Amino acid sequence: MSTKDLVPSPVGPVDVEQAEAALVERYPRLVRIAYLVLPPSLGRNRRVLTAHALVQRSLPRRRVPGPAVPEPRLAEDAVDPGYAFVRGEVLRQALVAGLPLRRLALPRRAQLPPLLPHVWGLRLFPRVGGADELALDQRLSRLSGPGRAAYVLRGLERQGDAEVLRVLAAAGVEDPESALSEADAVDGADGSDGSDSPDGRGAADGTVGLRGGPATPAASAGGSGGPRPADGSGESPTGRPGSDPGARADDGYGRTDRVGEQGGPRRGTGDGGRRGAGPGPGGPGAGAADGRAGSGPARRDGRADRVGEQGRPGRGGQRDGAGGAGEPTGRGGADGDGTAGPGGSDARRGPGRGVGGSGGAPGPLPGGGAPGSFDPGRRRSGAALLESDEFDPCALQARPTDLIRRRQHARAALVALVALLVCGALLGLPGDGWGRNGAAAPSYARNPAAEAALDPGALKRVAPAVWAGSTRQDFSVWPARGGLVGDGALLRRALAVWARPGASVHSSSTPGTPVGPPMGPPQLLFAGVVDGARVVLLHDGLRAVRYAEPVEGAAGAALDFARTDGADTVGSAALVLSRAAGNVRYLTAPWVAETAVRDLLAPGKAPRPLARDAAGMTDPMPSPALARSCTRWNALQVRDGSGQRLLADLGEPAPARLLWGPPAAPVDATGQEAREAWARTACQLTAVRAHGVRSVNAWRFARQALPEGAGRGTWLCTRAETWRGTGSRTLAQFLVPSPGVPAALAARSEGSPACGVRDPRVLAGVLWQAPGGGWYVLAAGSPDFASLETSGGVKGRSDGPVLAVRAAAGARADLNGVLRDGRRVGALR
Repeated sequence: MSTKDLVPSPVGPVDVEQAEAALVERYPRLVRIAYLVLPPSLGRNRRVLTAHALVQRSLPRRRVPGPAVPEPRLAEDAVDPGYAFVRGEVLRQALVAGLPLRRLALPRRAQLPPLLPHVWGLRLFPRVGGADELALDQRLSRLSGPGRAAYVLRGLERQGDAEVLRVLAAAGVEDPESALSEADAVDGADGSDGSDSPDGRGAADGTVGLRGGPATPAASAGGSGGPRPADGSGESPTGRPGSDPGARADDGYGRTDRVGEQGGPRRGTGDGGRRGAGPGPGGPGAGAADGRAGSGPARRDGRADRVGEQGRPGRGGQRDGAGGAGEPTGRGGADGDGTAGPGGSDARRGPGRGVGGSGGAPGPLPGGGAPGSFDPGRRRSGAALLESDEFDPCALQARPTDLIRRRQHARAALVALVALLVCGALLGLPGDGWGRNGAAAPSYARNPAAEAALDPGALKRVAPAVWAGSTRQDFSVWPARGGLVGDGALLRRALAVWARPGASVHSSSTPGTPVGPPMGPPQLLFAGVVDGARVVLLHDGLRAVRYAEPVEGAAGAALDFARTDGADTVGSAALVLSRAAGNVRYLTAPWVAETAVRDLLAPGKAPRPLARDAAGMTDPMPSPALARSCTRWNALQVRDGSGQRLLADLGEPAPARLLWGPPAAPVDATGQEAREAWARTACQLTAVRAHGVRSVNAWRFARQALPEGAGRGTWLCTRAETWRGTGSRTLAQFLVPSPGVPAALAARSEGSPACGVRDPRVLAGVLWQAPGGGWYVLAAGSPDFASLETSGGVKGRSDGPVLAVRAAAGARADLNGVLRDGRRVGALR
């Protein structure tokens, strides 16, 4: 082959619009070429996406220059210039993508994974073919990139050897001849005698080679192209099997292809076919309408199978018959003496014969099959297999990626993102110097006064003997107790969490209690290990703060706030240290001499002594704060220098004091009458649980004779005062003569002054059923009421602070009364 054959064919300048039109029209074929040339080691999913990316990147950015006057085009150049350019770019990039990466060299764009197109969560691959496709794919994987390109150009593009060499040289292949030799090796592995080729190339007698039966002569086949040797062997002078430019052969799918215009898949090109004498579709001895022989096989729709050649409507070739394979009149004129197609460069001219055939109908196939019918026993050649779905990256199947690994990668990416945000936030924290707040002081954590409040060395510590000589007895004279009062790290953590509680800290506070950091160094009351947790009690004059953390680590810390301003000797008698397993432990004041447990529901039962250690911490006792039933209600009974006190746990750091008597002069509920009354009303304390209660007072404001001789009923008013001074709750309760029956709730109010020091009066009523079955409206007021009256569903009036009116079951009535000074007052609500 001459040096001139290796020079790329001058196709002239190519516009961007022309290249885009060729790319869009021939996109599936270009993607198939790229997919076949790319190395199989990339994997099918990567090959599919890379093939699409290479084709989409092959569009030029500007007009491609070329010679003003193109050189005479060779017979192999019968392709669109735009398609030829795009195909060359696809081949060049596909060959680059197959090159190995070097350690010190920068990778080229084609060697990197494509950015677009990109698929998330799916793996795409062509449909699975048969054993022939698998064998061909294995053979192609053993070839180099240029070898695969040469095989694809000959088998898929139907190009002759000269054109293959030129295209490979233009794509940057250093040794196109070696690439062509590799393609020949694949052809030899496919079938050495050419009988396996689906288009009959290589058959010495011009018959179509089939596996499974003898070859059948085809009347339209002109035998081997080119000058026949004297022995009629059907081989070209080069020694390689020839190919008739007018022959059609079955490709294994019932289709026929022109084989005379192409020289491949074998390297040798045969002579051109002889022209038959039969009339073609365009007239006797029809040739090309433009004076040239048709350069590609025609199909029924009038389009040419030759890539890049445009078929013309209405001039499609016939599948069989004289004159035919879709070519209009040849350059030879009406006598049919025209040139052969591009399948052979030295095609002979035959007198008056159609291209590639004599005009006769093809004979039947062996076994009675019709020409073009599919025979499962045939073995298709590699050239035909290149058209199969196994190598079609546009007809894809989808499967999910590795779901477990994808989930792990998503978690790792989330962790990395969070770490990046945290690092960015830390780097963005303001340092020394001017900020957007100008000359303002730093945040309180760096303010000198705030830093002193968070310094464990600045904590106030009271000596144990101070309280005895003090004029006041409250939290301010509590000594610092516990085994960890010297643990600076624990105290530092407690102060830091108090000032800046994190998201993992379980924080609680009584209503109306501020939860901010201390205004100055607080007072240390206790630090020690209690029930498997390190507990710190602090007091800043307004609040009692309890910090607790597990012994192992600081995770799951708890922070509780309780308002204790204005606490007196009894109000500061005890604080809750720990609640665990339904039990509660208290830390008592240093002036508490004795502690015991009294069950409010058992007034006749003696209290049980409760032991304490040297630090004043009590043993655990059952707590009613978290109880779901009211079978017992344990209260802490303490004795100081002036008497006994009853303290109830209502779920807050500071217990509530229980009182008995009129609002103006209540006393501690330690007497027999008080305990009996509290025994029937203690279960109502759940209504004031976790409400910031300081004390609860129960007052018997009236006694009433019941109708039908049922005895005497008792009316109680229970009022809960809070540490904040507002939000007090008042309950009016009615007690029947039976001592074992709990009190019935008659009315309740929140924020009302009734039954308190400022308004020591109350009025309430209930609908009561007598033992005989009759229903009555019972009402009672404090001693200040002169008369009572009901209206609405039940009408009645009485002089004095009590009233009983017969009523029906379910009746509703309005109640009001008149005080001794003439003022009208409504019932508690």
